Amino acid sequence: MNFPFYIARRYLFSKKSTHAINVISGISVVGVAVATTALVVTLSVFNGFHDLVASFFTAMDPQIKVVPVKGKAAPADDPILTKIRQLPEVDVATECLEDQALAVYGNRQQMVKLKGVEDNFDKLTHIREILEGDGQFELHAADMYYGIPGLGIAYQMGLGYTYEQPLKIYAPRREGQLNMADPSEGFVEDELYSPGVVFCIKQGKYDKNYILTSIHFTRQLFQQDGMLSSLELRLKPGSDFDRVKKKMEELAGTQYHVLDRYEQQEDTFRIMKVEKLIAYIFLTFILMIACFNIIGSLSMLIIDKKEDVVTLRNLGATDRQISRIFLFEGRMISAIGAIIGILLGLLLCWIQQQYGIVRLGDSEGSFVVNAYPVSVHPTDIILVFITVITVGFLSVWYPVRYFSRRLLY
Repeated sequence: MNFPFYIARRYLFSKKSTHAINVISGISVVGVAVATTALVVTLSVFNGFHDLVASFFTAMDPQIKVVPVKGKAAPADDPILTKIRQLPEVDVATECLEDQALAVYGNRQQMVKLKGVEDNFDKLTHIREILEGDGQFELHAADMYYGIPGLGIAYQMGLGYTYEQPLKIYAPRREGQLNMADPSEGFVEDELYSPGVVFCIKQGKYDKNYILTSIHFTRQLFQQDGMLSSLELRLKPGSDFDRVKKKMEELAGTQYHVLDRYEQQEDTFRIMKVEKLIAYIFLTFILMIACFNIIGSLSMLIIDKKEDVVTLRNLGATDRQISRIFLFEGRMISAIGAIIGILLGLLLCWIQQQYGIVRLGDSEGSFVVNAYPVSVHPTDIILVFITVITVGFLSVWYPVRYFSRRLLY
């Protein structure tokens, strides 16, 4: 049996001559446990929001998106893109061309992102699941092109689910000089008609900016015949996503980026990761402050056990073994606090998942979800445990060595 650990365990659970030492030891465990609980719950809430935001993107964003490294557009018949779309694992491939345009309806106008897609876009994404209105997903009928606006655009421009008049779209001409006498000649003008639906993702980036239409319309409007701004793909069920993505990256080389859903929203997820990291750092500092209680508990224990130390030394214990007794004491306080804190944190997360005790607002439907979302990731639990143990071990190492030399020798 490990002699220092055996003595430290007896010191931790035995009654001290001074009752205050037991109280301070208990406070030390509670302090570490509370800080640990805060870490588990906070990181799990950030995970919940991360997963919640990711669930919104799947309704509009493709599984894989291939975009040119240089410039806004690339030839649709590029051999590299042809090889990528012909991979056996690719189930659906859609050419897309999007750019900024001016939308005008009556006396209202707004800059919009016009996204032209092929007719199989509904097979690529879950667009039909986010449509609202009496119509259906349609991009064109003969020579007439439809435009499906986001709910935010429909509200701001007074379109409604079905706009009765054509929606006028303007885009700058790519060639020629601007005639100052007649500036309107510098723009290409076309019209979109209503299919009787709008889309709603509950994300301002899409709902307030995007209008979906046919890629033939955007190619005419932006004067980009035979061009695309992205090739959007969906893989066959059961495909090895990472392996296929790597194969596409090898084919793309330095000419194209191959982006998964998270990489398509890199800015959003990067901000969330930074916020989570900052919260982790601040809570770790709080944990360090909580560990100061362990220092006070150990210093009083060393003073209380001076006579025991003399007895142990007479029995043959070395100075190193005596120091390790108190090191193990502090480490056990940290470990017990970590275990209790993690279990309590997991319990609180489970309660929030099941019952939604902590709510985002008083009225139902004010937010996308009514209660704070929580998602427990095993990697975060491991990280928290390692953090608590490391901070606890480091916090007791120097004080134990210092007080041992000052008070025991």
